[in-house]
Amino acid sequence: MKKMIIAMAAAGLVSFGASAFAGDAEAGKALYNSSSCAGCHGANGEGGVGPKLAGQSADAIKTKLHKYKAGEQVGPMTSMMAPMAAGLSDADIDNLAAFIATLK
Repeated sequence: MKKMIIAMAAAGLVSFGASAFAGDAEAGKALYNSSSCAGCHGANGEGGVGPKLAGQSADAIKTKLHKYKAGEQVGPMTSMMAPMAAGLSDADIDNLAAFIATLK
């Protein structure tokens, strides 16, 4: 019984942690549309100058943005993306990722 209670409490913390850092899709949409994101990736993430974002998971977007922000080489567009990501806060990245994950 004690192990079951501990397991349930741990599961609750994990799920709370995931939702606490899920990001705000509406804030992400506002940032996406007010910055250069839509100009290069398309209004609906369909791609253009930059690659297609629609259909990518929030985790994939977060990983890439954090790598760009850290100055890591991600792909051929790193030289364009690194300066864009450099000014993003962790909350901005979470919010952008939450919004982009809604694009299909």
